[in-house]
Amino acid sequence: MGEYHIKGGQRLSGQLSIYGAKNAVLPMLAAVVLNKGISVIHNCPRISDTFMVIKILKAIGADVKMEGTTITIDSTGADNYEVPEKYVREMRSSIIFLGSVLGRFGQVKISYPGGCELGARPIDLHLKGIRQLGANIVEEGGFIVAEAAKLKGARIDLDFPSVGATENIMLAAVLAEGRTIISNAAKEPEIVDMQNFLCAMGAKVSGAGKDTIVIDGVKNLHDVEYTVMPDRIVAGTYLTAAAITGGELLLTNVSPSHLHPITSKLAETGCEIKTEKTRVYLKAPKELKPIERLRTHPHPGFPTDMQPQLMALLSTAKGMSIVEETVFESRNKHISELIRMGANIVLLQDGMTSVVTGVKKLQGANVICRDLRGGAALILAGLAAEGKTVVTNSVFVERGYVDIEEDLRIIGADICYVK
Repeated sequence: MGEYHIKGGQRLSGQLSIYGAKNAVLPMLAAVVLNKGISVIHNCPRISDTFMVIKILKAIGADVKMEGTTITIDSTGADNYEVPEKYVREMRSSIIFLGSVLGRFGQVKISYPGGCELGARPIDLHLKGIRQLGANIVEEGGFIVAEAAKLKGARIDLDFPSVGATENIMLAAVLAEGRTIISNAAKEPEIVDMQNFLCAMGAKVSGAGKDTIVIDGVKNLHDVEYTVMPDRIVAGTYLTAAAITGGELLLTNVSPSHLHPITSKLAETGCEIKTEKTRVYLKAPKELKPIERLRTHPHPGFPTDMQPQLMALLSTAKGMSIVEETVFESRNKHISELIRMGANIVLLQDGMTSVVTGVKKLQGANVICRDLRGGAALILAGLAAEGKTVVTNSVFVERGYVDIEEDLRIIGADICYVK
């Protein structure tokens, strides 16, 4: 595992272009299993999660080639309904293959997923929705085995707008008989992008981005060529990097509307925000203001994937902020590491609410990355800290960021990656 070595105190300034979204491309790559043909996907981020999904596709029997940021998949000869455990346990989002493999072969065997340890994150909603489509599911020995002679459309009311459950049900329903209606569906922009991708393949899906998604099953899909949306979490991370260092940054190839839940909070800290069609500009104030209450919530609320980064930022704001995590009960593993750097953070007894009182200066330290976004937060803290910071366990950060150290160096950071 590698490390990020950071010498803090550099004001970041410049321009960056944002690449394709991790949380959009992964379900698209699962969706290609449903298509007995050629799928060409552009703007795919070259991150470890993408490479892991490619391994899964090859294990299923698909022919996959990645050239630059374009992935070409021929799933015509896919013939294996068992998803290898060694890959699934490395990445939680691999559970998305439950719906697509079942939809293609009428059966699937997949292990419980691994990935970042953010709490239990049960997949009950996934299984409940797939069962309502007519699948028989058995859970045994750490594996999920599902079978269905023919999936049939149904009305599925989600107890919580889970992104993963919404995507799995959508995938399973694409080739099912009749109409499937998902109410209380996840509204994230990545869900809309997935709908657009499925429709480009010949699926009949509507309503993404709203409470109710409707899928009318079709018999076959066809070849497709598609470009993935930009990554709003990467964009938010880089904007926060500029803010925490008192800098300014212009991002290109972004969707400002997707970023609004993030930029609105950055504006609360005193940052100047300007947006154009595909560009966002941020200029940090001389002194960051606290946020009275930052509460994570499913889209269009503030994304949980940006909570650690904003907490790092608020650790340097003048005053007290309340940060409430409502999505993942173990999202706060970065707190102890930020405290090692001199942050004043008190995690309340509920384990979900934190009181963050800004300090004048964070101090460089050796810290450990324990999950993807927490690792990004520690890097941001290191950029603002006095002295040297070493962030270990880079493998987590590499799951969601393409050479983050190179992007940060472009805008003035003193950071290097050490194997």
